[in-house]
Amino acid sequence: MPQPVKKRSDDTALRPLLRYVKPYSPLLAAALVMAVISVVATLYAPVLVGDAVDLIIGKGRVDLDGIKPILVRLAAAVVITGISQWIMSLCTNKVSYNTVRDIREDAFANLQRLPLSYIDSHSQGDMISRLVSDIEQISDGLLMGFAQFFTGIVTIFGTLGFMLSISVKISLIVVLITPLSLFVARFISKNTFRLFKSQSETRGEMTALVEEMVGGLKVVKAFSYEKESEERFDEINTRLRDVWVKAVFFSSLTNPSTRFINGLVYNFVGIIGAFAAIGSGFSVGQLSCFLTYANQYTKPFNEISGVITELQSAFASAKRVFEVIDEQPELPDSANAVVLDKVDGTLRAENVSFSYRPDIPLIENFDLSVKSGQRIAIVGPTGCGKTTFINLLMRFYDVTGGEIAVSGVPVKECTRDSLRASYGMVLQDTWLKTATVRDNIRYGKPDATEEEVAAAARSAHCDGFIRRLPNGYDTVISDNGGNLSQGQKQLLCIARIMLSLPPMLILDEATSSIDTRTEIIIQQTFSRMMEGRTSFMIAHRLSTIREADCILVMKAGHIVEQGTHSELMKKNGFYAELYNSQFTV
Repeated sequence: MPQPVKKRSDDTALRPLLRYVKPYSPLLAAALVMAVISVVATLYAPVLVGDAVDLIIGKGRVDLDGIKPILVRLAAAVVITGISQWIMSLCTNKVSYNTVRDIREDAFANLQRLPLSYIDSHSQGDMISRLVSDIEQISDGLLMGFAQFFTGIVTIFGTLGFMLSISVKISLIVVLITPLSLFVARFISKNTFRLFKSQSETRGEMTALVEEMVGGLKVVKAFSYEKESEERFDEINTRLRDVWVKAVFFSSLTNPSTRFINGLVYNFVGIIGAFAAIGSGFSVGQLSCFLTYANQYTKPFNEISGVITELQSAFASAKRVFEVIDEQPELPDSANAVVLDKVDGTLRAENVSFSYRPDIPLIENFDLSVKSGQRIAIVGPTGCGKTTFINLLMRFYDVTGGEIAVSGVPVKECTRDSLRASYGMVLQDTWLKTATVRDNIRYGKPDATEEEVAAAARSAHCDGFIRRLPNGYDTVISDNGGNLSQGQKQLLCIARIMLSLPPMLILDEATSSIDTRTEIIIQQTFSRMMEGRTSFMIAHRLSTIREADCILVMKAGHIVEQGTHSELMKKNGFYAELYNSQFTV
């Protein structure tokens, strides 16, 4: 499959599209051969019709015996045309669908390799639109392009050859006038590309809005935001309608403009051919044949102009898709990257600095030393860098300065997969895939046995409600959790970690959606799970991290205090202020 190409600055997507089509060139060659056979058989038919006309041009001059073999050959030409067109369509469909499949696979595969910063800076709806709607538009353009472009080109040259064999002078008239339609089509298509590109972008904007509103429909209704949502949708929908109408209007000018020019060609041929027939330069059958050829010669120009218009839309969509494919993926692991197979849980951060934007500093001169099995709690006001530090630990983002090392190995010198496999993460925001409850629990350990899954569920205190589901562990839940409560979804995520039990744990507000009674039970389970494992806990409810071995108090990207709960309370500093603020009214 083609590798992602370098980023382009031009507005055309033809070259990368051809690169994806290249592996299927044998099928294209077969389609071209079938197109030639189809066109030759089609163009042979007017010759037969012309011969038949010459056999019935006057009273008492009807040669039925001569017509019969002509009809047989005409029927054979029709059958050959039908079979060759069917095979050609089969080949072009395979090329189109396989090409689109490869593009979609490469786009989705590169999406998995993109850094988290790219995902964070692009709306989910727009990405969905690129991988679904835009690729479908490419498919439609390729289907029309291959099906009509091949036959159109072959028809033009084939018809021209047959016309030249009948009359060179009249053929020159057709050749000199007809190309005007291509100039008209080119003028129009240059303007439609910009409109189709704007149409694709606006459609992506609409998809993003719909995805956003549907995903947060409960919040929309809770805040009575329906009217504002409709107004935003109407505004985007109106812009989409306007650009769509303009694009369709300009593209629709192509066909009538070229048909007008082609009509002129047909009339010129008819008039000049009639005079030639009167002057005995032509037979009536030859005139009939030539008029048919003149019509068939101009018809492909209409089809090709329509193909060009459709391809403009396909190229505009392809450009958006190739932007995803061409986007630089996450920096690959170095060739000598170390695989972390024996993680002892020690962690060291020296002079770490990081910011999402160069002009806005976030974490600066961050130092930390964690021993094996320690429970590290990270607290601080919103925006101080707690979750950002977790992203750096998992190497979702790379530090801009300093170094983080796990088990003595700098994280930049080890493979990402082995690093992330060393952590078990439970986030405040739950994520479940559309699958059975069992498959969701063993997401990180696909080969887990039934007993291991059930044991993990019991440890997370979710075995009871799972068994009350319609099909127990075989119940299929959707990505949004279906009828499960937020707390139940979070328990399933906790069970997922209970099953794999990696050497290091990250708990980011892991019990935020669980009632107080269940939280106490889960905290006890966490305590057993964290025994012998290095753990990082982010919590806003400071009562949940009192037993931590070390509490890091962060403020504006710096560690301003650290120590145990009792030590920090004795200092009566920033941590004590945060802790006591929980009980103020």
